[in-house]
Amino acid sequence: MTKIVSDILSKYEGENPGVKANLARMLNQGALGGTGKMVILPVDQGFEHGPARSFAANPAAYDPQYHYKLAIDAGMNAYAAPLGMIEAGADTFAGQIPTILKANSANSLIPNCAPNDQAITASVDDALRLGCSAIGFTIYPGSSQALSMFDQIRAMRNEAAAKGIATVIWSYPRGEDLDKNGETAIDVAAYAAQVAGLLGAHIIKIKLSTDHLSLPEAKKVYEAENIDISTQAKRVSHCMDASLGGRRIVVFSGGAKKGADSVYDDARAIRDGGGNGSIIGRNSFQRKREDALDMLGKIVDIYKGDA
Repeated sequence: MTKIVSDILSKYEGENPGVKANLARMLNQGALGGTGKMVILPVDQGFEHGPARSFAANPAAYDPQYHYKLAIDAGMNAYAAPLGMIEAGADTFAGQIPTILKANSANSLIPNCAPNDQAITASVDDALRLGCSAIGFTIYPGSSQALSMFDQIRAMRNEAAAKGIATVIWSYPRGEDLDKNGETAIDVAAYAAQVAGLLGAHIIKIKLSTDHLSLPEAKKVYEAENIDISTQAKRVSHCMDASLGGRRIVVFSGGAKKGADSVYDDARAIRDGGGNGSIIGRNSFQRKREDALDMLGKIVDIYKGDA
């Protein structure tokens, strides 16, 4: 146990030893083990976007065991996926990498006119049975279904914590009154981080934000208080403040596939803003294995301060 990890765990007052042990398991895993930084491989895109959109660019990725191997060989801190993908390698790779069971999902076949929502697709007992370190759960602050999602994760988070399993909350602003600019606006992103923290997330997952201010009442405060949101690193720092004053682990999603230099720039901004790391799916598994390993290795170096 390094001092950095010990200090992070000390901020989780009120949590039982099982939850802290699973947080430590993820923080101490892989190439960034012990540094307080994390890079996680998430592969729930097949559920969200469909198989071809997710895996056709790199057909080897249709096989769930491909992702276990990629996460292990790249020195990731954890691997996150829905029930079927975790089950497809849980025995073969037992104990080799911490896993996060994504417990709810949506899909792109749902009509656009439907409210933004997700279905619960796995249980805490599934996570326990499969040896997972955490459950993952998406909420959509801004959706007309948000209050129901908050109720669902409150109950599931409490059950998971009672059984020693940590909770990761994907907090993605989305809703009938939020346009695309609003979904990634800094005031909305910080609000999403705060909501996840207040719901009891042990690890908060949010998107990187823009300098756009979406909410009129919030915009007045940002301007009156001169909150610096001029750079991505400053916006990361602000989101860390919103995450219970930096008392929660926060990882930032990589989004759709883009150029490697943009991925590296994002990682540097997260590092410089005090974020804990990245959760990178499509930008890794949609590349050929050797290219993905090279890119993930460089991201690890960035978080170590070597690049």
